[in-house]
Amino acid sequence: MLWKDKYNLGVEQIDAQHRELFRRVSDFLEVLRSSSSWEERVGKVNETLSFMKDYVITHFRDEEAYQIQIGYPEYDAHKQTHDDMVSYVAQFAAEYEQKGYDEKLIQQFAGKLLAWLIHHVAAEDQKIGAYAKEKGV
Repeated sequence: MLWKDKYNLGVEQIDAQHRELFRRVSDFLEVLRSSSSWEERVGKVNETLSFMKDYVITHFRDEEAYQIQIGYPEYDAHKQTHDDMVSYVAQFAAEYEQKGYDEKLIQQFAGKLLAWLIHHVAAEDQKIGAYAKEKGV
């Protein structure tokens, strides 16, 4: 639902990872918006959090390797953005584990996750694709 083909960079591995991230976040948001009780949603929250903690690290590693491969000049700034998101997810996970299931906390996480994902893929990652096309790689 959130994915748009214009987000494709033309690098199949990265594009497939982006589609998976969007699919997972979309599923997560649908569960949060559903009429089921919060207790019934805990499983999806736990699943999404576990996925995000692992998958973003894998995806960021792959995307950063591609940037190095093509000599992307904004690599350091882009990597810092990735590092900040990994820190945010870890911080949220720690707070979630400490406080337990908290509706407000989960809603804040979902909102930040969605906003970050759309901005990052639709704006920041597009710069990588534009650079690659300009350089013919």
